[in-house]
Amino acid sequence: MVSAPLLLSLSALFLPYISTVLAQTAPAPAPSGPLNFTGILDKNGQYTYFLRLLSDTQVGSQIQNQLNSTTEGFTVLAPTDNAFNNLKAGTINGLDEQKKVQLVLFHVLPKYYSLNDLQFVSNPVRTQASGQDGEVFGLNFTGQNNQVNVSSGAIETQINNALTQKKPLAVYQVDKVLLPAEFFEAKSPAAAPSPATKKSSPGSDSSSTAATSEPASADGSGSSGRNMGSGLVIGLALACIAALS
Repeated sequence: MVSAPLLLSLSALFLPYISTVLAQTAPAPAPSGPLNFTGILDKNGQYTYFLRLLSDTQVGSQIQNQLNSTTEGFTVLAPTDNAFNNLKAGTINGLDEQKKVQLVLFHVLPKYYSLNDLQFVSNPVRTQASGQDGEVFGLNFTGQNNQVNVSSGAIETQINNALTQKKPLAVYQVDKVLLPAEFFEAKSPAAAPSPATKKSSPGSDSSSTAATSEPASADGSGSSGRNMGSGLVIGLALACIAALS
């Protein structure tokens, strides 16, 4: 029978070898798959409207493609379905295709920001949206005690939840749709054209002049005619009186 001290000695001798063999034969952890941007939103179940806009404008696929090559990363502010439901009726449907693209890109920052970064970032922070003149739309962030607010200039809301926060992608929940202030800026009205001056032909000028002067001329000739007639009657009367006398 093998003694206990001998068993302990054998165990101590072979334990390092057994540990090495087990480590070599254990399966390696499966590599993490590529980031699925829209899958993160879909998994959380309250971003149906935003997912639809990402699909209709093709912004979702653009972000997904660039995630594999970006060095700066992306930060996405994702409005919930309630955020869209709280908009005034017709707000989204009233936008043309270009403005819908601008609206979605306005919720995307072309850089990865942690919540802590957003508390101390320099404002305004540029977004992926820009106007027809090339001017970039920006957002303003303020933070205190790990609470971050974001403002578009027209809408302000709180960042409530991080759906993912691992470089190169951060996705944060917002409870309001961030409408760009640029959507509300009144366009300066175009100068109204000065009324065209109606030009008259020389013939029409003379005829109108004649027409306006005709009443005065007619009035004058009638007056002188009446004077001459009354003078003639008086003269004949005086001649008759002289003859009779």
